[in-house]
Amino acid sequence: MKKVHSVEDYIESQPHYAEALELLRSIILSTELEETIKWSAPVYTLKNKNVLSIGAFKNHFGVWFFNGVFLKDPKKLLKNAQDGKTKAMRQMRFETINDINKQTVLAYIKEAIENQKLGKELKPDRSKKETIIPKELQEALDSNPELKSGFDSLSNYKQREYCEYIDSAKREATKQSRLQKIEPMILKNIGLNDKYKNH
Repeated sequence: MKKVHSVEDYIESQPHYAEALELLRSIILSTELEETIKWSAPVYTLKNKNVLSIGAFKNHFGVWFFNGVFLKDPKKLLKNAQDGKTKAMRQMRFETINDINKQTVLAYIKEAIENQKLGKELKPDRSKKETIIPKELQEALDSNPELKSGFDSLSNYKQREYCEYIDSAKREATKQSRLQKIEPMILKNIGLNDKYKNH
């Protein structure tokens, strides 16, 4: 697909749905949203925050709401683009121009604008990235500055491997024996599984 420099370019590149996209565009432009191009598609923003976009595919076209998860969706029109992967975005799909009910589409758009003004957005889930240090390891680090310094110099990934290794032991005795095993490795600045990776 050629590089899209404007919304007109985008709509022209979708001749099959051009009329329908123009209709959606006119509904959106009747609101306070600003029109721009991002990722080679029309995107509509409020104070530089993405609210929605329009787009066309082989068998359908529609409106994508970036934080559509917060829309009430009384008519059950919204679909999750990729179940299990897409957390916030929802799409309103159409197959023909006759599927578009202007009042309904406008009501959803106005609600999306209000939600944006209220600051409703799904924050990226960073909890998976944070390293939770098990208390046994934390106690060892607190009582041994050299060990702590060695642990702090490891990459996040290696730190997580050690934390999971201690945490996954069911019995306290196992946790302690694992702790004794990894202390010299941490002091040498090597990861838990480095010895397997180098062969």
